[in-house]
Amino acid sequence: MGALVETLPVVETPPEGLEAEVQRLRQQLTRLGNINPDAPTEYQEAAGRHTFLVEQVADLEKGAHGLHEVIAELEKVMEREFRKTFRAIAERFKEYFSMLFGGGSARLSLTDGDSLATTGIEIIARPPGKRPQSLALLSGGERALTAAALIFSVLSVSPPPFCILDEVDAALDEANVGRFRDALGRLARDTQFIVITHNRGTVEAARTIYGVSMSTDNASQVLSLRLEEVPGDADERKVEAGRAG
Repeated sequence: MGALVETLPVVETPPEGLEAEVQRLRQQLTRLGNINPDAPTEYQEAAGRHTFLVEQVADLEKGAHGLHEVIAELEKVMEREFRKTFRAIAERFKEYFSMLFGGGSARLSLTDGDSLATTGIEIIARPPGKRPQSLALLSGGERALTAAALIFSVLSVSPPPFCILDEVDAALDEANVGRFRDALGRLARDTQFIVITHNRGTVEAARTIYGVSMSTDNASQVLSLRLEEVPGDADERKVEAGRAG
């Protein structure tokens, strides 16, 4: 054991401040409290949990970054398709406006072309014999016809399987109803229309008519009539069949 034992020097006088250092170390030991023998195991568990959470946060940040890239790409695609569709609808709107009004002109414009997410659409219409003005300054019949032109423009660019129109022609006079019916027949080649109307001119373009009448016992009765088709063009067939009925 002699090689393992070291002879310490004899200290006759303690170093200055030793007592204060001893007191400080004793206070630290008191604050530390009892020794936890499971501390290494708990540390490993906490470290593993910390590593797992750090990896999860990194995955979430990576996923969020990818999601932002997808959103940015979608916004570009949406902006491109919106501009393309808007230009197509604007061109068709000019055609249908002139068709329904028997002349005049109209245009669609974006209120904020630089921000398609917040932009609005402005309608400037010039009925025959009038100056260009906004939609709010038009008469009731003119607004209805302008709205019909816009609806028909959208339907012609992207035809749906069917479309329901409810009293769209209520404010139209007889001449405008005729043009409205012609435009409706033109679009009916690609879209099936269900039109709710009280206008006789519009009814003449129907292939099948449904109505509500009052029977003798004062109860409402639903009537249906399928008009015969005659040879000829599809649009003319519908109109002539309606007249024959």
